[in-house]
This record gives sequence, C-alpha cells and structure tokens, in this order.
Amino acid sequence: MSLELFSTMRVVALPTNTNFRGVTYREVALFRGEYGWGEFSPFLEYGSEESVPWLQCAIETATKPRPKLYRTSVKVNGTIPALNDPADIERIVSSFPGVETFKVKVGDNLSQDIVRLAKVRTLAPKAKLRIDVNGNWSVATAITNLRSIYENIGPLEYVEQPCATVEELRELKAKLLIDIPIAGDEVLRKARDPFTVNLEGAIDILMLKVQPLGGIERAHQLAKHHNLPVVVSSALESAVGINYGLQLAASFEELNFDCGLGTGSLLSANVANLPIVNGEIEIRDFELDFGALEVAPDRYEWWKNRVMKTWELIA
Repeated sequence: MSLELFSTMRVVALPTNTNFRGVTYREVALFRGEYGWGEFSPFLEYGSEESVPWLQCAIETATKPRPKLYRTSVKVNGTIPALNDPADIERIVSSFPGVETFKVKVGDNLSQDIVRLAKVRTLAPKAKLRIDVNGNWSVATAITNLRSIYENIGPLEYVEQPCATVEELRELKAKLLIDIPIAGDEVLRKARDPFTVNLEGAIDILMLKVQPLGGIERAHQLAKHHNLPVVVSSALESAVGINYGLQLAASFEELNFDCGLGTGSLLSANVANLPIVNGEIEIRDFELDFGALEVAPDRYEWWKNRVMKTWELIA
C-alpha cells in the first residue's frame, strides 16, 4: 500500500439500530485511490493475520478498475438479528421494503428461534426463509433443531454454517435426512488457506463475502475452484463496502440467490445512502458524507497502527 493511499485514511464509527451479535456501532477505515474509496473494517477483535484479506480488498477497491458487471442492481435479503421482542422484529422486517427473502439469526435458544421465525413468516408470508447459525451447533444439536424448525416453520431455503468444521458439516449432511441445503461461510473465510479446504459432501452453497475473502478477483478464483452455487453477503460494512459487495454480486453472470447485502438497514447512520427499492439495491457512484461520524484522535491512531501491522504481513 503506497504512502499516498495511506495518507487518505478516514475512520468513522457507524451506530447500529439494534444489538447485532454484540455490535452496537461499526468502526470502519476508508482509503481513497484512483478508482474511488476502499473499505477496511475487520471486526475489532480480529488480529492482524485474520485482517490481511480485508486490507487486500480495500487496496483492490481503491486502486484497481472494476470488473465487467452483468446487472445494474442486485436483489437482497432482509437480515433479522437474534431479537425476541415482536415489535423489534416487525420494525426490522419493515426496513427491508419489497424483499422476497429473509435471513434470520438463530442458534442460542431453539424455542426463541422458532418464535422469531414464525413472527417473520407471519409478517412476510410469501418470503423465503434462510437461517444463520454461525457454527454454534454440534452435529446432534443441528439435527434436532433443524428437524424441529422444519416441522414448525416449514421448508427453509438453506441453513448457513450450522456447525463449525467441515467434518461436522459433512456428518450433518449425511445424517440430516430432510431437505435443507447447507451454506458454508466461516468454514471458508476463516480458513488459513480457503483454496485447500475440501468442501465436497459438506455444503451445497458457497457464501462469498468480498472483504474477508480478499476482494472481487480472489472471490471469483475461490468460486471457480470450489465450483458450487454462490450467494454474496456482507460483513456489516459501510456503504463503501456494501457497494463493492454489490459489484461482486453483479460480476457473476449467473446469480440464483438473493444477496445478503441489505445490512445497511441495520445501521442508523452511514457515509452514503444505498436504499433498498422493491427488494433491490442499485449499484451507483456516490460522494461520501462523513458528517459527525469520524472517530476521536485516539481511535484514529488505533486504526493507523492496525493498518500498518496488517500491511507489514502483506508487504
């Protein structure tokens, strides 16, 4: 990363509308290069090594031309955090106008999960439902819970990362005996080398997140290598990161799943507005509005040190 690119860094803190997996605000570093703004926003607890692909993506975004795009807008799903208050769920559902798919966070309490899913089903009876477990279940728990959800809620489009490891996912797939496709997320993006992970017989769908996988070019290489249907999703980024995720989604000629790129609706402030219109987000150019979002000097220094430590591993 050139000194010139580093000198453009701005850091913002974006408050969320609700507690999302313990996150109540999202700190994001942004860099401006020849091709626009790039985003570096690994979660605060991530170490330098895990942050490397995130920085590679930011550099790619700012310094490389865009790929060929096959569409100008992308259909997105609504994302429902692990909320239990029906009024909160109703508010979140209504913040995704026109979407035809909802991804619901589950995994901590089966009875609460079923109530949450039933509420979303009531509010959006024609929508497809998918669930995200973030690898929190054992194989035995996954079998019990997925069968219970299937019996109480009905078919799911897929379950995302029900168990943590490839071996567990492969065992679950062999034993589940009900038709719920399995999508893999952490099993790929948290791998030391995602090209060496053998996903055969473990998952049906590959989750692609542009920052954690190192950018659009590398995400395409991984999709080609693993040769599975893909769904493009976000890592709760700012509008900058979301827009790059939209471009990743639009760069696939075939895209069969609504994308998890509507998470800007979970933020109460952002550097730009990417509205969901009739269930889609348009890919467009925009100017950033930093407003009062920039962090205090001590947080800027923290991010500056983080960037440099991560860059040392790349350089």
